[in-house]
Amino acid sequence: MEMIAAKTPAMVTKSIWVHLLTYNLLRTLMWEATADSEVDALRLSLQGTRQQFNHFRPEFLHLAPSQQHRGYQALLSAVQELIVPFRPNRSEPRVVKRRPKPFPRMQEPRSVLKAKLVA
Repeated sequence: MEMIAAKTPAMVTKSIWVHLLTYNLLRTLMWEATADSEVDALRLSLQGTRQQFNHFRPEFLHLAPSQQHRGYQALLSAVQELIVPFRPNRSEPRVVKRRPKPFPRMQEPRSVLKAKLVA
């Protein structure tokens, strides 16, 4: 949730709620993946869980209802393998990774800019 593209307060609120729901979904997957193992759920990779969920999402659309439980178990086992190594006393700099683009920001309507480009 680096940037919110919404322009109205209602859409900003909806966007925040969607991000919170998504975060809770991923954390729930992590907790369920480690329910039967000795690994703590906080040792699993959040970004890896997100990537696995996005990988499995199209496959869930094509599964028959009788196969959905097996697909969900496959997702949980894939998430369970995403253990982040224990790194005590780790210190990383907090910096902004986004690099500026070489193009100016759009300050006029697209139709005006297209007209200037053609002229």
